[in-house]
Amino acid sequence: MSYLVAFWNLENLFAPEGFPERPQWLADAVRKDLTGWTPALFARKVDQLASIIVQMKGGAGPDLLGVCEVENRFALQAVADRLNALRPQRRYEIVHVDSVREQRGIDTAFIFDTNTLSTNPQELFSHWVMRRTGTRDITQATFITRAGNELIALSNHWPSRSGEPGSGPEHSAGFRATAGETLGYWHERIREVKGKQAAILAMGDFNDDPFDRSLAVHAVALRERGDVVRAQSAKFYNLAWRYLTQTVADHRGDLRELDGTLYFGGDANVFDQILVSRGLLTGPGKLRVNEASVRIEAFAEMVDHRVAEGPIRFGLPKGNADANINLGGFSDHFPVSVLIDEL
Repeated sequence: MSYLVAFWNLENLFAPEGFPERPQWLADAVRKDLTGWTPALFARKVDQLASIIVQMKGGAGPDLLGVCEVENRFALQAVADRLNALRPQRRYEIVHVDSVREQRGIDTAFIFDTNTLSTNPQELFSHWVMRRTGTRDITQATFITRAGNELIALSNHWPSRSGEPGSGPEHSAGFRATAGETLGYWHERIREVKGKQAAILAMGDFNDDPFDRSLAVHAVALRERGDVVRAQSAKFYNLAWRYLTQTVADHRGDLRELDGTLYFGGDANVFDQILVSRGLLTGPGKLRVNEASVRIEAFAEMVDHRVAEGPIRFGLPKGNADANINLGGFSDHFPVSVLIDEL
């Protein structure tokens, strides 16, 4: 049995404008962005996202999908419902913990197929990344295969490079270092409880590249597989190094090389990454990561034909849907995925 585990930044998946359960502080914070965000536009965005997700795993859809930039349970459930309509052989459910500390109310979460995985409700955690302004939590959940093997997954969305004083990522690097330390701390705590060979997978939009200190030093997410296999302490193997260049077809049918999971100002970054523990590489456990399978899920219809551009965005109306919404768009990030084999 093989399980496809994927991650996708859904880019501002907010419930429609005027959503009655939206807290007033959040309604005030996002009012300008959501002006004109009608139920029809929300439904179109959900349809576009779902049309990509169901193409994963050869058209069967993923077994487990980590997500970020989803506003609340309502928005996430809308995606799961659409996936179930498109793939009735699946039974997708959600794992969601509302974050009250993020300034724009966007959460990390999971969608999973209950036909292949179950969860332990006693092992659902939302880890607070401490900093002086609101930030996203790290959502941790334990998923259990039908054979009884545990996969502990952590969905991440680390502090942004934008919106901080100054002009470059160095001005906000300390915030991501804090997030890296938080992930590293919980990696070690999980090993203390579950054992050093626990199958642990951390995925997310880290807002840093694999070589940045937040990942390589603070989260101890390494490029060298052997360093992780030989380590006695908590270290991750960063699979993102394996998909730094990938040839795909764009929406016109022409081949082009991808250099990252998102593009900004003409430059590519590999912010969307999958990190695995030693227990998924070696040891007595029955779950193994299929390292060769890791990839950017860049389906042709979502790939911009321009070399300096990545995925085709959907956007937010910001008062002018005609100018700011692309009904044929998806997200500003590509999804990433990997297969986990059960021995």
